[in-house]
Amino acid sequence: MKIYLAGDHAFFELKEKLAAELTARDHHVEDLGSHVLDADDDYPDTVSLCAARVAREPGSFGIVGGGSGQGEAMVANRTKGIRAAVFYGGPMHIVRLAREHNDANVLSLGARFMSVEEALEAVELFLGTAFSGDARHIRRIEKF
Repeated sequence: MKIYLAGDHAFFELKEKLAAELTARDHHVEDLGSHVLDADDDYPDTVSLCAARVAREPGSFGIVGGGSGQGEAMVANRTKGIRAAVFYGGPMHIVRLAREHNDANVLSLGARFMSVEEALEAVELFLGTAFSGDARHIRRIEKF
């Protein structure tokens, strides 16, 4: 499976650590930026690129992030075929439900609210959880 990473300066350090760890765990990772720490960068530039790639490549996933993850999810969800869920800490069960019930294909992380370990746990749970395929969830997804 292909995993695309993208975000802004607030996500930069966490993205770098996630990329290294996911690569070490034999995931196929492509970093779409930001590639340098720049406080003036704009997350829509990289997140929209990530969303477009995920939408074009069934079975791929996007991991995006910023300070809260909210704006990044909003940008990603503007792309047809993207279902982005936000996680900025708290019960991991929400990450599982995003995959099982909503077939989320992008996880948006709030870097200012979680540790590297918590982010990695959320990403691995996200990648390792399958969509349930239940008829009620399919019916709902088809409506958006």
